[in-house]
Amino acid sequence: MTKIAIIEDDSVINQMYRMKFEADGFDVQVADNGKSGIEMAKTFKPDIILLDLQMPEMTGDEALVHIRGSDWGKQIPVIILTNLGAEESPKILKQLDIHSYIVKAELTPSQVVGRVKEALHLN
Repeated sequence: MTKIAIIEDDSVINQMYRMKFEADGFDVQVADNGKSGIEMAKTFKPDIILLDLQMPEMTGDEALVHIRGSDWGKQIPVIILTNLGAEESPKILKQLDIHSYIVKAELTPSQVVGRVKEALHLN
């Protein structure tokens, strides 16, 4: 079963995506901030990570620096899922090998699932 980690501080949004991905056959774990997201991903070993940028305790870009700096996180595809427009995003993302950048308001949950399946070559 394909494993996805969703790191998103809005509980309504992360539960909505959890249900959508589980309905599509994914094994899903969620975390509500960057710090707990790193710990969850380290033990869960997801095939892909959906990562919000604006979160308490540790932002998504800070979490991604930690993920990319670890042996287990160097190769995991990461999709940024945020409400920040790309022009407002932290410049460091360009150096952190993100797979794609999605603005939440621009895609439906079904379209996000489709993007994840494309990233993992599951279509």
